[in-house]
Amino acid sequence: MKIIQIFFLIISFSVFSQSTFEKAEKLYAQKKYNEAEKLFSEHLKSQPNHIKTIEYLGDIAGHQKDWDAAITNYKKLKVSYPKNANYWYKYGGALGMKAKESNKFKALGMIDEVEESFLTAAKLDSKHIETRWALVMLYIELPGIIGGSEKKAQKYADELIMLSKVDGYLAKGYIDVYFSRFTKAESHYKKAHEIGNSKTTFEKLYDLYLNKLKDKAKANKLKEQFEK
Repeated sequence: MKIIQIFFLIISFSVFSQSTFEKAEKLYAQKKYNEAEKLFSEHLKSQPNHIKTIEYLGDIAGHQKDWDAAITNYKKLKVSYPKNANYWYKYGGALGMKAKESNKFKALGMIDEVEESFLTAAKLDSKHIETRWALVMLYIELPGIIGGSEKKAQKYADELIMLSKVDGYLAKGYIDVYFSRFTKAESHYKKAHEIGNSKTTFEKLYDLYLNKLKDKAKANKLKEQFEK
């Protein structure tokens, strides 16, 4: 009899635990991050090694710009699953955002680990688009003296073109805009928009026309065509 009681106790606990997780997922999908965080934290108490819950808590911390909490959660994931590219990418991203918001001296001490995390993710997954975008942005934004390099950024933009032409052309346009090569940027953004014809490709090209090339006629024409 006791065995049966224990069995049903385990079943009911499992159902409750699953229910809590599922409720938290729904709240997360609705962007109710504070409410979702409470339920995910509650679920983690009963299942402290539940990987998806830890990832969700890291993601929520990222949305809330709590980089320390995000780093802590993503670090658990990449240590437990060192072959998972996405965990390395998320860890590097959270670390990079903390570096951006830190003083220059502190940020300098974090850059190598940020780069190493993204490079590890890129090696683990040759098709990981977000990591290659992160490397393009990292190498463009870093000063040359601490590892910044247009050549390295272009390398990963080229890899992006092989994976997704839209992302590749957007990345190349991003690099050109950074160096004020607006005519070249227009060429790349136009190619991206011709292929993707999305809100993102439209906004990049529209912003270039309006705010960089100062060509309102082109900007308005593009807007009319996109809104048809």
